[in-house]
Amino acid sequence: MSELAIKIRIADRDYPMRVDVQDEERLRLAGRLLGDKLREFREGYGIQDKQDLLAMIALATMADQLKVSKEKDGTDAALTERLARFDELLSGVVLSR
Repeated sequence: MSELAIKIRIADRDYPMRVDVQDEERLRLAGRLLGDKLREFREGYGIQDKQDLLAMIALATMADQLKVSKEKDGTDAALTERLARFDELLSGVVLSR
């Protein structure tokens, strides 16, 4: 795999990174979304301190990730239950030739 040297700007600071070519677009998008969140939190909460803004964004992002993970676990459990019931139904079917 080939790597690229890129810089991602976060809170007015450049962060040099070496990334795989296939990861570049995703990381640049993540940097833009983080910049959007910084502006959103700065305007929404009136906070100017970059460390405080980044900490609040990290907390909000982690809370969102936990919520999505819990929802996914619930969906997985429901799907597993349905598949088990479907398997029971199919095991009771006798195929005739």
